Amino acid sequence: MTGRPLWVNILWALGLVLLLLLLFVLSMNWLTQHGVARQVPSVTGKPLAEAQKLLEDNGFDIVIQDSVYYDSLPPSAVIKQVPEADAVVKKSRRVYITVNRVIPPDVDMPNLRGYSLRNAEQLLRNLGLRIGDTTTRPDFAKGTVLEQTVNGNPVAPGSKIRVGSRIDLVVGSGVGAESLEVPSLVGMTYEQARALIESDGFILGSVVAPGVRDSLAAYVVRQSPDVRDGKGRAYRIRPGQMIDLWLDVSKPAPPHVDTAAAPPATAPADGGQ
Repeated sequence: MTGRPLWVNILWALGLVLLLLLLFVLSMNWLTQHGVARQVPSVTGKPLAEAQKLLEDNGFDIVIQDSVYYDSLPPSAVIKQVPEADAVVKKSRRVYITVNRVIPPDVDMPNLRGYSLRNAEQLLRNLGLRIGDTTTRPDFAKGTVLEQTVNGNPVAPGSKIRVGSRIDLVVGSGVGAESLEVPSLVGMTYEQARALIESDGFILGSVVAPGVRDSLAAYVVRQSPDVRDGKGRAYRIRPGQMIDLWLDVSKPAPPHVDTAAAPPATAPADGGQ
């Protein structure tokens, strides 16, 4: 017993509790640097190394939260930061950033054949790909994509293509305005006939080859349209129209054409198809 009244002891106890609370609050303020706040610098658009130095010099920790890819921005450039620039936060707080990828990701090459040029361009943009050179070729499918290539090489649908790659397209220009005589293909190998058809701007249509296992070793035994019509006149069609072939493993005798007695060439009213 101290001989002090009870109320004095209670006051002493309350004072001790208040003192301990005050010491606790002061220590927490010191540990958390309460009241020490700084403005977050802007690092958006800066290279990663520069952004890291700037944040650390201002007392912030940097954390790379995510990475995306934009071909219009330099590799490793900061795209986004949280907290945003000029926000006032406690010193030593973390700043989360999103950076531009160094290596572009891959996407699956779409099948653009049969698409209109406009729709093909839109699809390429949506995938992060760019349209390269656009060339035309006579074809009845005017304005439609016929081929897709990368660096001059055909690229199959589903192939992995790096984002930002340039895709070159061949687009149909429609049927040619002037008609040409149908070439004589009977007796040629399949490869010779196909090359001649394409060089004249025609389209290889159906290929009928019953019993032929290797088209490279086959010969053309029939073609449609034929070289001459029923009146003996040279048959004419326009570039972009089709020629069908029939193949066989046996080479046929070349067709005999009496050019001296043949009437002048005329184009059919329907353009040959």
